[in-house]
Amino acid sequence: MSKKTAIPGKPENHLVVFQEKAIRRTWHNEEWWFSIIDVVGILSETAIPKRYWSDLKRKLAQEAGSEQPYEKIVRLKLTAPDGKQRDTDCANTETLFRVIQSIPSPKAEPFKRWLGQVGYERVKEIENPELAGARARVLYQAKGYPQAWIEKRLRSISIRGERMENGPL
Repeated sequence: MSKKTAIPGKPENHLVVFQEKAIRRTWHNEEWWFSIIDVVGILSETAIPKRYWSDLKRKLAQEAGSEQPYEKIVRLKLTAPDGKQRDTDCANTETLFRVIQSIPSPKAEPFKRWLGQVGYERVKEIENPELAGARARVLYQAKGYPQAWIEKRLRSISIRGERMENGPL
């Protein structure tokens, strides 16, 4: 699909690269928050992503009624192209996906297809929990973990799950 890599730097502030374009992010409240302007700029291919985001926010507010996705958006300080720290609209992964779904752009389609595929896979895992274990095994192998470590890790996850089902000892 697309190339996503973290660029080394401060542990709390990293760039993510998507299709050769940088997306600023920061660690806030124990999760990653991404610059919406950066994502909107890449997916909409507009010359003025800030204006596009402003119009999209207005549209989302009209459509959503009481619960608006932008209510979950936080303004955080991120390094701007001029090197200064500036308040920037940021969203966590869940909210960012909701914003992406609202962008009518061919570049947003790979994200939307991926979201649909992930959702479908999770529903299948609910129906058959063994699929989740198989997915974890494949991911650990892709990350280069040794087979013995993977087996031990999956066993410990299984044991913890059983303990949680059976309650405290």
